[in-house]
Amino acid sequence: MAFRITGLSPKPFQHLFGLPDDELAKHGARRCVADEVPGFPCRIEMRDAELGETLLLLNHTCQPADTPYRASHAIFVREGATETYNQMDQVPEVMRRRALSLRAYDAAGMMLDADLVEGANIEPVIARMFVNSSVEYIHVHNAKRGCYSGRVDRT
Repeated sequence: MAFRITGLSPKPFQHLFGLPDDELAKHGARRCVADEVPGFPCRIEMRDAELGETLLLLNHTCQPADTPYRASHAIFVREGATETYNQMDQVPEVMRRRALSLRAYDAAGMMLDADLVEGANIEPVIARMFVNSSVEYIHVHNAKRGCYSGRVDRT
């Protein structure tokens, strides 16, 4: 089954890039410097930041649907990121190297299925979830910390 994985748009975060730390704090965000790889996964570019790159740690509403599954959590975005990851039938390395939680949703934002998988084995779980024609999209989260990782859509 063909699928597309996308990262987040940089637009909602651009106003935060370059702000002083005290201004970031007013938005509930913090600046971090990547001091290990892997360890700081950018949700826009879908890659782990390189040593010394700056990222913003902030809360993001990953599931905005007005359902019991509405959700937000902390994520990293690389400061200055401009290109949203958007690839068909390719799993980014940032997902491959982590244990993941996949959550399948219908068009109304109700969860229909969920599973845990090592990132190296994600494709069969995506295919199994999309067998259900009611599944509109899948959210991928890092299993350990629960952070939103990316979105999977059928193509």
